[in-house]
Amino acid sequence: MPIIHLFLSFYNAFSFFPQRCLCHMEPQNVTSISEFLLLGLSDDPDLQTPLFGIFLSMYLVIILGNLLIILVVISDSQLHIPMYFFLSNLSLTDIGFTSSTVPKILTDLHTHLRSIPYTACLIQLSLLYFFGCMDSLLLTAMAYDRLVAICHPLHYTVIMNPRLCRLLLLSSCFISLLVSQLHCLMVSQLTFCTYVEIPNFFCDPSLLINLSCSDTSTSTMLMYCISAIFGGGPVSGILFSYTRIVSSILKVPSSGGKYKAFSTCGSHLSVVCLFYGSGLGVYLSSVVLPSLKRSAVASVMYTIVAPMLNPFIYSLRNRDIKRALQRLLSRTVYF
Repeated sequence: MPIIHLFLSFYNAFSFFPQRCLCHMEPQNVTSISEFLLLGLSDDPDLQTPLFGIFLSMYLVIILGNLLIILVVISDSQLHIPMYFFLSNLSLTDIGFTSSTVPKILTDLHTHLRSIPYTACLIQLSLLYFFGCMDSLLLTAMAYDRLVAICHPLHYTVIMNPRLCRLLLLSSCFISLLVSQLHCLMVSQLTFCTYVEIPNFFCDPSLLINLSCSDTSTSTMLMYCISAIFGGGPVSGILFSYTRIVSSILKVPSSGGKYKAFSTCGSHLSVVCLFYGSGLGVYLSSVVLPSLKRSAVASVMYTIVAPMLNPFIYSLRNRDIKRALQRLLSRTVYF
C-alpha cells in the first residue's frame, strides 16, 4: 500500500536518534528474536485451572451472546434498519476482538507454555487494533444514526439510506485496517534483547516499545499521534452527536416525549460508556498503579468483560431486541 510505504519512509527518516537500550536486564547482544514470553495474569499453578474455567466461560458467553444478537437481527425483518445493521456488525466485531486474545490465553493456561512466536505476536496486535478501532468507529456511526433519528426524524430514511450505511461500514473497515497496519509496522521496526518477557496476556504495542533495545522516541511519538487522530476523532464525533441529541431532547415540551426520545439512545450510550470507560481505566491503571500485573488484570475489563456485557445491555434495555428475541424463541419452540 502506498500509504504504508510513505509511513515507513517517514519512520526511517528519524533514524538519526541515538540508540539506547531500554531492556531491564543484563546487557546482552541485540538479536532478531523468534518469540516472546507472555507472563499472563498469575504464576500460581493452583490458579491456572480456575482461570481457565473463568476465561472459557466468559468466552462462550461472548460468542453465544453476540451470535444471538446477529441471528435476531437477521431473522427479524422489523430490525432491518440502520441502527440494527450497525449493531449486528458491532457484535461481529466484538467476537473478533475477543478471539484475537482469549484463545491464546486458554492455550497458555492449559499447556502452561506462554511463548508466542514473533510473527504470531504481530498478527495478534494487528487483529486487536483492527477490531478495537472497528468497535470505536461503529459506535460513532451508531451515534450519528441516533443523531439523525432524533434531530431530523422526517429525513431519517433519506439520510440513513442503505448506500450511506454500507459506505460507513466500508470506511470503518479501511480506517481500522490502516491503523492496525501502522501499529504493526512500528513494532516490526523495533529490535529486542534476548528473552523478552511481556507482562501481560497479549502483545501490547506500548509494552513492546518499552521492552525494545532500539531507540523508541519516534515510535512513541508516532503512536501518540495515531492514537490522537484515530482515537480522538470517534470520541469527538460521539460527543458532538450527543450534544446535539441532548439539545434537541430538551426542546421537547412533554416529559413523556423526552423519555421516549432518550430511551432510543439508552443502550448505545451504555455501551459507549462501558467501552471507553474500561479503556480509560486500563490507561489510568498503567499510569497510576506501579504493578504491571495489576495493569494486566485491568486489561481484562477492556478486552473481555466489556464485549461480554454488550449483548446483555442491548437485550435487556432495548425493547425491539427483546420483542424480536421473544418472536424468535416462540418460532423455535413451535417448530
